[in-house]
Amino acid sequence: MQEERLLSAYGVLAVIFCLAIIAGLVIAVDPADVAAAFENVTVAPLAAALAIVQLQVILSALRWRFTSARLGHAIPVRLAIGEYYIASFVNQVLPGGMAGDAVRAYRARTEDGWKRPAAAIVLERLSGQFAFFLVAGAGLFAWPLLLAESLPPGFYRLVFICTGFLALAAGLGLVIARSRLFARFETLKPDLAAVFWRRGAAGIQFGLSMLTVVSYIAVFMIAADATGAPLPPVAAVTVIPLCLMTMLIPAGVGGWGTREAAAAALWPLFGLTSAEGLSASLLYGLISLFGVAPQGLVLLAATLRRRRDHDGR
Repeated sequence: MQEERLLSAYGVLAVIFCLAIIAGLVIAVDPADVAAAFENVTVAPLAAALAIVQLQVILSALRWRFTSARLGHAIPVRLAIGEYYIASFVNQVLPGGMAGDAVRAYRARTEDGWKRPAAAIVLERLSGQFAFFLVAGAGLFAWPLLLAESLPPGFYRLVFICTGFLALAAGLGLVIARSRLFARFETLKPDLAAVFWRRGAAGIQFGLSMLTVVSYIAVFMIAADATGAPLPPVAAVTVIPLCLMTMLIPAGVGGWGTREAAAAALWPLFGLTSAEGLSASLLYGLISLFGVAPQGLVLLAATLRRRRDHDGR
């Protein structure tokens, strides 16, 4: 009971946190400018962006299905896509951004338990995050070449810090590899090899994950264009990945608030206003939510109805 109360309190605080940030940003940049940006939105870009969201879910589901199959747990394509819709919706509306994955692991459990399904989900998400950080990192180091005249304050300090973290991570990796601690992870080697290396796994994982990342960036680019402030192509590998990276912060709900703050801060680098960045990010969030909400709600309701009917027998 105490844990449930703590979780409920955390959820309420997370929602308040997101709403407070968004409200503060809207007031800071002028509500009239945000409203004017949304007046530019038409049906065509919305339809295109919503279609891309469906592609995101399908690609992610196929990546999960492939990863799970390599671990010996076969999942039908239709089931994988349906479960990914449910998980994506839950991740959008509950704090932390991981509740949907927990639901997916629980629902994918087998007679042998949930550990193997959970491992498949962790490794599948790891594949996606690796591709995302690869794009974000490449853009960060390419920024001086692509946007030499509009570098943010302290940019080189940021690059130096990131380089230091990478060097530290590499050093720790070498230490762990040479220590006894690494022996405890020996059992993971076959799974990692099967999922990421053997029988062409690297190409499949990289291809599915990169296509998924590109689809996320495309939706953001469309949202910016729809609100009347199109971004240059270079933004796809610079500011947009940085905005999306803030969604990984587990303090909020679905990335709301932190993503908008980043967009409001970064859009002026391209001669646009903070209001235009905020509006694009808000529209991106709405597209992402409504792109999975109908399917997720319908599938979740159908599952609950089947369970109720089964328990009633």
